[in-house]
Amino acid sequence: MPHVLIACSASVAAIKIPDIISQLVQKNISTTLVVTEASKHFLDVEKIRNDLKIDVYTDQNEWDAWKTRGDPVLHIELSKKADLLVLAPLSANTMAKVSAGICDNLLTCIVRAWNVSKPVLFCPSMNTQMWNHPVTKDQVNKLQSWGYCLIPPIIKTLMCGDHGIGAMAEVETINWIRKMCDNSPFGPHKKALGSN
Repeated sequence: MPHVLIACSASVAAIKIPDIISQLVQKNISTTLVVTEASKHFLDVEKIRNDLKIDVYTDQNEWDAWKTRGDPVLHIELSKKADLLVLAPLSANTMAKVSAGICDNLLTCIVRAWNVSKPVLFCPSMNTQMWNHPVTKDQVNKLQSWGYCLIPPIIKTLMCGDHGIGAMAEVETINWIRKMCDNSPFGPHKKALGSN
């Protein structure tokens, strides 16, 4: 069975991550979660570890794992172990970092160390005005040019009260992960969900 690595950045859509992981675990899909420090504002990391019985890693784990030369480097080990990387939710801030090659936390280091022959799904989640900003299109295009698969945000009333595009497509995310796991071994996947 393929191993899925979910990389969660700081968007309010992070509150959906326990449900997504629960559904994957119920389907016997091996799952690991990596969270940014800011995303912990929306998640109870210990509850996820205890209730879902999965490994959850934070920036602190990266520093605690390495003591001296020859010790494993966590972001390298996690990128090697997983078959599929799911950036969900992918905040505007983390999307900007990833598209620029910045690696200043565990999540972005994993992305930078990821073997691009293995698939990456990215699930943007941000306010409508942020999604509609011209730089967002450039960043999405860059990620897709690397072979990353876009799961586009959906239109709904956002947590801020605005109505428009920008919410993470959680149902589509689950379905796409299952589809990719059913179709392993993995290879490059360049199309957006629903494209032919």
